[in-house]
Amino acid sequence: MLYLVGLGLGDAKDITVKGLEAVRRCRRVYLEAYTSILTVGKEALEEFYGRELILADREKVEQEADSILKEADVCDVAFLVVGDPFGATTHSDLVLRAVKLGIPYKVIHNASIMNAVGCCGLQLYNFGETVSIVFWTDTWKPESFFDKIEKNRQNGMHTLCLLDIKVKEQSLENLMKGRKIYEPPRYMSVNQAAEQLLAIIQNRRLQGEEPEITENTICVGLARVGAPDQKIASGTLHEMSTVELGGPLHSLIVTGTMHPLELEMLKLFSVDSSSFENNAFQRTT
Repeated sequence: MLYLVGLGLGDAKDITVKGLEAVRRCRRVYLEAYTSILTVGKEALEEFYGRELILADREKVEQEADSILKEADVCDVAFLVVGDPFGATTHSDLVLRAVKLGIPYKVIHNASIMNAVGCCGLQLYNFGETVSIVFWTDTWKPESFFDKIEKNRQNGMHTLCLLDIKVKEQSLENLMKGRKIYEPPRYMSVNQAAEQLLAIIQNRRLQGEEPEITENTICVGLARVGAPDQKIASGTLHEMSTVELGGPLHSLIVTGTMHPLELEMLKLFSVDSSSFENNAFQRTT
C-alpha cells in the first residue's frame, strides 16, 4: 500500500491520528521537501513519528518515482506532504504511477493553505481561481497571474496568491555545464509579491490602461499560517509592499467584493484602519 499523508501546516503534532498510525506501520517513509516547508526540521518529525524519514526532493519525485514505489505492492510505503497531499499536481502523478503498477493507495488528508486562509476572515466560497506569483528575473517578468487576479476581482471574487519557493534550484550556468551545484533556498515574501504587482500596475498605465487593481486595493498578507507565530496583516497593496511579516512561508490575498462581516474581520488585522474607511466600502455589498 502507498499512503499519501498530509502533515498539516504547523509542526510535527499537526499530523492526524490516522496519518500517524499509517506512518508507524510503514517500512519506508518519504518526506516531500520542495513544495512547502514546516516550522520544524526533519529531525523533530523523526523523533515524534518514531521513524527515519527519507527526503524526497523534486528530482527524486519527478524523475525517480519508481524507487519510491519499489516493493510498495508487498509492503507499506508512506509519502508525507506538508499541508494536504493533493496541494500539488506532482502527487497526482505519483498516484497514477502506483495505479499502473497495480499498487493500492490511500490518501490521508489534512489542512492546507487552500482552506486555512479562512483564518483572516474572508469566506472561502468567495475565492476565485488561485494563482502563483513567481520570482521575476532580469530577463523574465511574466504578468499572466495579474490578469487572473483582475478577472477574479471583476467577478467580485478574492484571489489567493501562492508565493514562489525556490529549493534546490540551479543557476543557468551550472545547469548548462551539468554541475550539481544548487542555489540557496529562497522564499518569496508578501513585500516582494506586492512590489511585482505594483510594477505591473505601472506598466499597464504606461500602456494606456487603468487596471482593476490599484495601489489602494485592499489585500491581506499571511505568514506561517498554522504555526504559533502566525501573522496576518491587512491593508492596501502599497502597504503590503512595506509590511513586516517575518520568515516564510508567505501568502497574499487580493480582495474582491467584501461582505460587511468579512470587512469587520479584516479590520482586526489592519496595518492602518484608515485604509478601510477610504477604500473598502466601495467594494462591499
